[in-house]
Amino acid sequence: MNEHKNPFLEPYGTLHDTVPFDRIRLEDYEEAFMEGIRRDNEYLEKTINNPEKPTFDNTILNPFDEGDNYYDLLDRVSTVFFNLLSAETNDEMDALAQKMQPILTQHANDMRLNPQLFERIRQVHLHHRRLTPEEKMLLDNCYEGFVRSGALLDEEGKTKLRQLTEEASMLSLQFSQNLLKENKAFTLHITDEAQLDGLPDTAREAAALAAKEAGKEGWLFTLDMPSYSPFMTYSTQRELRKQMYMARNTECTHDNSENNIEICKRLINLRREIAQLLGYKTYADYVLKRRMASNVRNVYRLLDDLIDAYKPTAMKEREELIKLFKKNNSQLSTLNSQLKMMPWDSGFYSHKLQMKKYNLDAEMLRPYFELSKVIEGVFGLANRLYGITFKENKDIPVYHPDVKAYEVFDKDGSYLAVFYADFHPRKGKQGGAWMTEYQGQWITKKGENIRPHVSVVMNLTKPTDEKPALLTLGEVETFLHEFGHSLHGMFANTRFESLSGTNVWWDFVELPSQFMENFSIEKDFLRTFAFHYQTGEPLPNDLIRRIVKSRNFMAATACLRQVSFGLLDMAYYTKKDAFTDDIIPFEKKAWKKAILGEQLPDTCMTVQFSHIMAGGYAAGYYSYKWAEVLDADAFSVFKRHGIFDQKTAQRFRDNILSRGGTEHPMTLYKRFRGGEPTIDALLKRNGIKRETKKI
Repeated sequence: MNEHKNPFLEPYGTLHDTVPFDRIRLEDYEEAFMEGIRRDNEYLEKTINNPEKPTFDNTILNPFDEGDNYYDLLDRVSTVFFNLLSAETNDEMDALAQKMQPILTQHANDMRLNPQLFERIRQVHLHHRRLTPEEKMLLDNCYEGFVRSGALLDEEGKTKLRQLTEEASMLSLQFSQNLLKENKAFTLHITDEAQLDGLPDTAREAAALAAKEAGKEGWLFTLDMPSYSPFMTYSTQRELRKQMYMARNTECTHDNSENNIEICKRLINLRREIAQLLGYKTYADYVLKRRMASNVRNVYRLLDDLIDAYKPTAMKEREELIKLFKKNNSQLSTLNSQLKMMPWDSGFYSHKLQMKKYNLDAEMLRPYFELSKVIEGVFGLANRLYGITFKENKDIPVYHPDVKAYEVFDKDGSYLAVFYADFHPRKGKQGGAWMTEYQGQWITKKGENIRPHVSVVMNLTKPTDEKPALLTLGEVETFLHEFGHSLHGMFANTRFESLSGTNVWWDFVELPSQFMENFSIEKDFLRTFAFHYQTGEPLPNDLIRRIVKSRNFMAATACLRQVSFGLLDMAYYTKKDAFTDDIIPFEKKAWKKAILGEQLPDTCMTVQFSHIMAGGYAAGYYSYKWAEVLDADAFSVFKRHGIFDQKTAQRFRDNILSRGGTEHPMTLYKRFRGGEPTIDALLKRNGIKRETKKI
């Protein structure tokens, strides 16, 4: 019997050096974490004891790598472990995360707060000569990173910072674990078929499959979006819609071990204390120093401009919904004058209104969006724009049977990247959708261009016993969004990994992803893949016309929803004093000017708002709207020259997708666009009339 070898501790020996998921055991992680920390400490000692004068090469770069087989072990194991903690976790992984998180945070602090190492970096920053622009950016980022991590603090300050960051790290992890457990804990089990009234076949079949997998009779609905969203849209059972809505919108507020309220309070205060310890008034001030928005005033200006532009239209949209609600409940209204449209009615009556105005329904489109065809369409779009091709390779190990692995080749046929796609919800997987990497891109000292391994993780509609995976148009948009992030990673072509791909300022990172969403309603794109899964008939022109005509249906309401999240985020992280408020009433007040409907006393977004509590978007949620201005502006260039115009696409690739964080994002954008973006293209796209304003 062969003795097991820890795959992290030796060259992988796989195609393209991909992660050997099939060889990794749970016990390998901790051993590799600890060995990675030991190697880091060894490197640190060599660096700070180097008798040579500090230079860019012997301090900022790693002069002690071992040539072709060198790799950063701690980064290697951390990347795999924490990616899987979101995509394929279990109780043992969660327990190990709880054990390792404080050790890893302490180690990161040991590196960033080492005075001898920082002094060498400071000397290089003061006295460097003849650096390339990319080297200068790396040096500036390195120096700023140490300063922003507390390198200039005195010993008392450093001790305090260690305590704050270690506690924040643990609480962020606990927040995510609580949310996943709460989300998976709730199910709506239906055994009476009459209670399925209104639900389309796809929703019924998926619920029947979920029940079967759980060993139950009947139908099982969950809070995962492919189950939750159709139920809220189509179910005629108002009380059951209420039950589902309240379950989802009260997650992590209950009197149990998964309650996140106190965790959120503490995280808000910890981040404020960290920022103030580092010399900033608020956490938002600390964050925005390294953002395109640059300060709190500019963020609020964007959010307020959007409220001014969109709120009048959003109010009209809501009035239409209420009118339809009252009309459909006229008999009940007569019996009960207090009958009001509630949040669990919005999706249901929005669907009815969309049918009334455009005769368009997500279920009409599903048969034309079979997953394998959508994959062909998305890959085909990348081929038409950039000339790249995708080839599935089943010899590349994956971490779950649902995951597909592809080799990606550039237009000249050369190897470009590995692309993993993980499409469907399951027990150990967080909700939502995201892109990540298992290997970044960089160029070695010998000039070899190490190509990236990127991954998109989503929660799209699953296949059933009766049908293949048939997606909604919204799910196609989600795929395009995450695929845009992956292109940002796959086209990376920089010297240093920390500047490659999506390693850009957070209010720029959503541009490539949101840009790709624009194609979802373009007829010429839909014509390439949208064929009926049974008959092979193309998506009818009439349906495409209705899609385009309805693109701005409830657009103002959707905009205000995003703005409300941005307001909530900023309300927490612009606090100058200790946060002592009750979370739920504070939330209601913070986003009130962007909320049109009634706010229920028990619901709470904050305790499940992973983006700003555990996902890196704290004081940065506005980024989605900021990037939306950019993506609308950028796509207007494609619309002018043709949506598949390869010259325009090449400029987008060369100036934005390939350059990562090597230059200021506005410099990169202006090089592509020829000028600064305005809000004009976004307003035009959404059918909102408003004067042009620069962001």
